[in-house]
Amino acid sequence: MEITPDHLVLLRWGLFNLNATIVYTWALMLLLAAAAWLGTRHIRPGAPGGRWQNVLEAVVLTIRGQVREISGQDNGAECIPFVGTLFLFIAVSNTLEVVPGWHPPTGSLSTTTALAVCVAVSVPIFGIRRSGLKGYLHHYLTPNFLLAPIHLMSEFTRTVALAARLFGNIMSGSLLVALLLSITPFFVPVTMQVLGLLIGLIQAYIFSILAMVYIAAGLRRQSGPEVAANDADRTPSGGPAHG
Repeated sequence: MEITPDHLVLLRWGLFNLNATIVYTWALMLLLAAAAWLGTRHIRPGAPGGRWQNVLEAVVLTIRGQVREISGQDNGAECIPFVGTLFLFIAVSNTLEVVPGWHPPTGSLSTTTALAVCVAVSVPIFGIRRSGLKGYLHHYLTPNFLLAPIHLMSEFTRTVALAARLFGNIMSGSLLVALLLSITPFFVPVTMQVLGLLIGLIQAYIFSILAMVYIAAGLRRQSGPEVAANDADRTPSGGPAHG
C-alpha cells in the first residue's frame, strides 16, 4: 500500500523516477487550464454568458468576497489570482479522489511543502509591493530589533505547519479509506469517502484562508511615519484631513 503518491513510481529511467505526484500534478494543472479556457473562450462584451462562464464567475465572486472580508474592502485585490489558484488546485485535487486510480498530489509532503513555500514567498512580495522594502522590514524590528529572530522563526514555523497540516489530513484520509476497503463491507468505505471529500474541501478552504491571513498581515506592515505620510499625500493642501 502506497502511503503517499511519491511512493508510486510509474517510470524509472536511470536516476530519474517519474512518480504519481508529478504525473497527477501536471494532469491537474492541464485540467484546470482546460476548464478555464472552455469557460472563457466565448466571452464577448455585452454577450450573455454560457453555463460554464456563469459557474466560473460564481467561483471568482465567492473567492473575491472571502478575500475582501479578510483583507478589507480596498486591500487584497492583487492577491485574488494567487489565493484563488491555491484554493482551486487543492479543492479539485482532493475532490478527484473519488475517481478510481486518482492519487491526489496534496497527499504528498513535497507538494504541500511547495504550496506552503509559495505562500511564504508571496507574503513579503505582496508586502513590499504595497509598502516598500523599508516599510515591510520595519515589522521585524518592532518593538525591538532583538525580536527579529523570533519574527523570522514564526514565519518559518507557520510555513511548516501549513505543509504538515494539509499533508497529514489528506494522507490520513486516503489511508483510512484504503484500510476500510480491505476489512469492511462496501457501505462503510463509501461513507468515509464522502466524509473524506468534505474534509478535503474544508482543508482547501482553510489553507487558502490562512494564506490570505498571512498575506493581509504583510500588506498592513507599514511604519507609523509612512502611514502618516501616505495620509498627508491624500489630504488636499490647505484643507482638513477628512473627506
